[in-house]
Amino acid sequence: MRLAALYVIFACCAFAQDAASVPSPAAAKPGDTTDSLASGPGLYATFDTSMGPIVVRLLEDKAPRTVDNFVALAKGVKPSADAEGKQMVKKRFYDGMIFHRVVRGFMIQTGDVKGTGDSECGVDPIPDEIDPAIQFDAPGRLAMANLGQPNTAACQIFITVGPAKHLNGTFTIFGIVSSGQDVANKIASVHTTLDRPIEPVTLYKVTIERRDH
Repeated sequence: MRLAALYVIFACCAFAQDAASVPSPAAAKPGDTTDSLASGPGLYATFDTSMGPIVVRLLEDKAPRTVDNFVALAKGVKPSADAEGKQMVKKRFYDGMIFHRVVRGFMIQTGDVKGTGDSECGVDPIPDEIDPAIQFDAPGRLAMANLGQPNTAACQIFITVGPAKHLNGTFTIFGIVSSGQDVANKIASVHTTLDRPIEPVTLYKVTIERRDH
């Protein structure tokens, strides 16, 4: 099953992360960011989770098609598979989903219809938009998950909680955490079984807004 490739990628990345002895997420200062792309006028997404809010500045100029796809899904204007994966509907895609995969020191992942990590979302894959100037050299990168091959991203997304340079050139980064990195760190640190939170962590809602400053 081709979707199984997603597991392989993230499992390998997790092992690479451990081998690199990446600092614990707790080392990050709550809410702090020094990335110039994380602030200023632009389009923002607020992830209202059961453990607190995470605010991300979306990189419209760096990954326009990826941002368009994400925003359309978040607002419910783009058809996607229903919870059973049987029919296409227009709904706020990410609202009510769980973080089905979290890896301490690495990333938190959501965007799977059934919360299993291997279900189809019904959305056509989008082209990669990988900008070599934006890398996984710091926590707080919002990126598209894929199937281990170019141009296979569709709906699943992840936020990094540590440097992950081994992902450079493979996954499209389309946002930078502006505030709430401490929340992402906490989510990544919950107790898990096979990287799945024992107590579900829910993404209640994703809100898109344009800010002037």
